[in-house]
Amino acid sequence: MIRVGLVDDQPYDLEKLTAIVGQLDEAEIVFATQDPEEAYREVKKDKIDLLIADIEMPGLSGYELAHFVHSYALKTTVIFVTGHSGYAVHAFEIQVHDYIMKPYTRERLLQSVQRFAEKRRKQDSAHGNLIIKQKAEIHVIRKPDIIFIERTGRTTTIVTTGDTYETYQPLAELEEKLVERDFFRSHRSFIINIHHVKNFSLYSKHSYSIAFYPTKQTAMMTKDKMEEFQSKYF
Repeated sequence: MIRVGLVDDQPYDLEKLTAIVGQLDEAEIVFATQDPEEAYREVKKDKIDLLIADIEMPGLSGYELAHFVHSYALKTTVIFVTGHSGYAVHAFEIQVHDYIMKPYTRERLLQSVQRFAEKRRKQDSAHGNLIIKQKAEIHVIRKPDIIFIERTGRTTTIVTTGDTYETYQPLAELEEKLVERDFFRSHRSFIINIHHVKNFSLYSKHSYSIAFYPTKQTAMMTKDKMEEFQSKYF
């Protein structure tokens, strides 16, 4: 869920923002205000993911709000929705996500918010979390907690330090999301987290059995993959 704050001193423009963003199932409007000072107090709490702001407002400008976010490295991303083009260069300098000129279409704003949502999903995938769809549920799994992943038939099992999850997502699809050096495709049916490996035992002429901390379950590694593993990590 994306937590959104909206600020525009013009009532009609604020209503338009609220109506468009409110249509998104993945967005929750935390505040919508005409008062930039109120927006500033909310932004300071560092509780929103996205701030959509007009720029020229009485008392405190949207640019000043964005500069505060940038200066204090808050988790908030900013989109400017404005009738003034003169701040575009400055917006780039403070890493604003988008600069939308009024009047704008519904599609233009939705496209910008959805681009932000996709960017955040990719960041989550690459930095710490794996998103798993499991029947009617979606699980957020910390990547360091993953011990190994096994594909059996049409089912993929993810063994973690605290639980086990099953999904129909193919192993190749999950491998694309596990780009960190910690993860290694040890076998056509297994991905392992090297930090949980306890030991390797010769299983057959062409494969090894892998034991892990802290589970008694095991995974497999082929002889060819063992050679690749040694060259990569040792």
